[in-house]
Amino acid sequence: MTYRPTKPVLLVAILVAAFLAIPSVMVIPASLTDMTYLSMPKQALSVQHYVRFIADSAWIRSFGLSLGTALTAAVMATIVGTAFSIGAWKMIARIAAPLRAVMILPIAVPGVVAAVALYLLWTRLGLYDTIPGVILVQAIVGLPFVVITTSTGLIAMDVAQVRASRSLGAGPVRTLFRVVLPGIRGSVFAGFILALVSGWDESVITLFVTGRNVQVLPRKIWDSLRYDIDPIVAVVATIMLVLTTIGVIAYMLVSHRVGAARDRRD
Repeated sequence: MTYRPTKPVLLVAILVAAFLAIPSVMVIPASLTDMTYLSMPKQALSVQHYVRFIADSAWIRSFGLSLGTALTAAVMATIVGTAFSIGAWKMIARIAAPLRAVMILPIAVPGVVAAVALYLLWTRLGLYDTIPGVILVQAIVGLPFVVITTSTGLIAMDVAQVRASRSLGAGPVRTLFRVVLPGIRGSVFAGFILALVSGWDESVITLFVTGRNVQVLPRKIWDSLRYDIDPIVAVVATIMLVLTTIGVIAYMLVSHRVGAARDRRD
């Protein structure tokens, strides 16, 4: 039975969505300001600050560094999270459940608490203000999303396919790469997208574990807002907003396809 929301429910949903989206969307007109400081457009819309952003090597370097660390961290989180989920899938439930809870703990821990803890740990390990330190932070942040999506995909997977593969003589590794991973590839990709977006947007912990050497976008934006009010900040925020939106839409499309394929199997 399909649930169809009533008009009042739809109206409330639209108002809530607008309330959440409008503050973020406000950076778009701010990036098109014709003023030399961060503000809304006064006389006309202008792309001068986009041109300045492209011509500014420091901002481009920071953007490339953030993209590179986010992609690397997302790949790491996807590999580790998928491997864990498959391993936990084969475990006894009373053992797997606590382990899953530990893996998704970064979602539950307040960002400031995690930031202080990682700052203290990173300074002892020599990872403070280093690129590997930032990558590990982003991987930790993205790992829970991979575990959640892949675990969900494995729960919905038909175990009979795995048993059939083993009964026909396929070993564990061959079954993993020919049956299990193809069966959850949509969930793995969805986890990768969420890990990428979460690492890309992570700012609180990043500010704690970086200094002057590693100028990823959150650090660069923070320093820019502290020392000046350059409209390039709004340009960068707009680009990040667009890329994040694309990532979320990709996740929704993949999730929809995975759900539709599951419904057809059922």
